[in-house]
Amino acid sequence: MLISETFYSLQGEGELTGVPSVFVRTSGCNLRCAWCDTPYASWNPEGTQRSVAQLVAHVESHPQARHVVLTGGEPMIAKDIRLLAAEIKKTGRHITIETAATIAPEGIACDLASLSPKLLNSAPDPIEHAAWRKKHEATRWQPAVVREWVDRYPFQFKFVVARPEDVEELEHMLAALQREIPRHKVLLMPEATSLEKMRARAAWLGDLCKARGYRYAHRLHIELYGNKRGT
Repeated sequence: MLISETFYSLQGEGELTGVPSVFVRTSGCNLRCAWCDTPYASWNPEGTQRSVAQLVAHVESHPQARHVVLTGGEPMIAKDIRLLAAEIKKTGRHITIETAATIAPEGIACDLASLSPKLLNSAPDPIEHAAWRKKHEATRWQPAVVREWVDRYPFQFKFVVARPEDVEELEHMLAALQREIPRHKVLLMPEATSLEKMRARAAWLGDLCKARGYRYAHRLHIELYGNKRGT
């Protein structure tokens, strides 16, 4: 498997924010978000080939960590991702899969599906990246696939919000699922790769969450470490 990085840190996003976790970041993505904060795993995929056995050994080298996060890029397109998840599950650890929910789960071992469908604000520049924009827009929202995740696993939704009107869009997306999605399972994160930008957007986004009943999701890793690898 092409792996961008592995590291031990605190979960920075979502319901498990602050929980010590081992992260396995696969390299490669079927989308190209304009604001991607891990371009080394998407726009310019890089990494090293590592076997499932090597990755499980890395997870077990952190015996104090009972949580593992499979992330990317898009981990669901990684070769042997289902085998890796199955082997990690044998160690008794909790597995979170961070995915854009464009690829069906097909029975993958998962304790928390962290679903992050991409909004219009994610689209790459139509002039500089015309081909990728077309592919991105055709791929980023797959309601039938999202339903499979929601129907089979404990889940959370994480939406990257850049402007107040993004909330109208995500509400239409959730309605299209025709599922009962509790509002506390919908987490809204400010789009930001810097602490200053995140805090600037946090004020109005927090108020919006209070008004509509969604959960505000800060990005702890940016607060603690900044936007850098291994965090």
